[in-house]
Order: sequence, then C-alpha cells, then structure tokens
Amino acid sequence: MVLLLNSSTDRAVTRPAPSEPEGRVLPFRPRGSMFARNAPRSPPVPDLEKFERVPEEPDDFRHRMIMNGLGLAVTILLVVLGIWMADVMAHMRKDQDCVLTGRPGCTHVDAPLRQR
Repeated sequence: MVLLLNSSTDRAVTRPAPSEPEGRVLPFRPRGSMFARNAPRSPPVPDLEKFERVPEEPDDFRHRMIMNGLGLAVTILLVVLGIWMADVMAHMRKDQDCVLTGRPGCTHVDAPLRQR
C-alpha cells in the first residue's frame, strides 16, 4: 500500500500498490431480524382445499366463457365511459377558459335561420 499526503487537507490518502488485488468480496448477511430467521414460517394461504376442484367434476366451459365475456364487456364499457368523460371535461375546460378571457362567441348557439 502506498501512502500519499494530500497537501490541501494534510490527510493521508491510501492507494493500493500495483501488486495488491484491486477489489475484495464482502460477505453480507440476509436481511431481517435475528429472531425471525429461526421461527417457522406459516404458509401464505392457510387452506387451499376449498378452491380445489374434484377431478371427477366436469368443467363448465359454457359458464366460464359467459363470465369471461361479461368481464370483457364491463371492461370495454369502463374504458369507453372514461374516454367520454375526459372528452367532456376537456371541452368544458376549453369553453370556461374562453369565457374567462372575455372573448365573445365562445359557445355555439343554435338559432333558427330567418327567412326573408
């Protein structure tokens, strides 16, 4: 190891000698409490038997596909309603900004045409 003095702070700066290896491996301990490591762990879900199917029970494919279709329809409906709400809010904000700046004719008014 080579010691160098830094003139600005008067502290020794250590640099590895060319013959020494440049890095070393530091062992890390696993995170967590020392007491929790030795304790027995409980399963993530207490009992999965109530969710298991009996192998002899037939698969109700039709009911499953109907439920999947209803889930897809509800998801599409929510997306469409969200887009519609965002469009209405943007239009209202644009109209409000126009009115607050004091410009005339900000909103469209349907008026019948006069006949001559």
